[in-house]
Amino acid sequence: MKDNLLKIQNLRAKSDEKEILKGVNLDIRNGEVQVLLGPNASGKSTLAQVISGNQKYRLTRGKIFFQGKEITKLSPEKRVKLGIALAWQMPPTLKGVKLSLLLERISKNKIKLVEAKEILDREINADLSGGEKKISELLQILSLNPKLVIFDEIDSGLDIKKTASFASIIKKELIRKGVAILIVTHSGTILNFLKPDITNVIIDGEIICREKDFKKVLKTIKRYGYEKCKKCPFLADRS
Repeated sequence: MKDNLLKIQNLRAKSDEKEILKGVNLDIRNGEVQVLLGPNASGKSTLAQVISGNQKYRLTRGKIFFQGKEITKLSPEKRVKLGIALAWQMPPTLKGVKLSLLLERISKNKIKLVEAKEILDREINADLSGGEKKISELLQILSLNPKLVIFDEIDSGLDIKKTASFASIIKKELIRKGVAILIVTHSGTILNFLKPDITNVIIDGEIICREKDFKKVLKTIKRYGYEKCKKCPFLADRS
């Protein structure tokens, strides 16, 4: 386990008594870029929330390790302090709080992004465009100096130009500095710019495929849909 940053073993989780994760296994190494692809309601965003410690979900089985330490029962705050950061798909709005003030309170290091200049003195996510909200989230993530960042649908609602811009920031400020990345996405558009080391496919609460060639996976999904992935020869280890 020494090379693993994050290790998830046979994880099962419920929300409102409905089982969503049904035995997830996942390993992410230091500095590795992985992607979690899946259709709507497949459990991919739930997995992101469970890793970050969202107590809305009840774990019924399995364990989560980070840097060799079990964190299954740790609070979200403690997980952040260890180095786990989540960029929300739909970040909450904080009325009356300027982004610059929040960054001043949470920053472990000073990060400046040209793209963020126009929103620093505005309320957090209030009356911001979709792209501006993602910039706000990204700036907060960078300020935490994380070891692992989970991006939940960061490419959702963005055109190709903006997706390329976000990917460029992620590469420069995170990947090149050795930060591990888990990209949760339905479309996979951003993968053409980030080129992940491992592509995971999750369907009905289970990771059923792990593949190094992300283009092969995207090609299969585009042509046949996610149902074809159930017959993928590169099945995940479910032991």
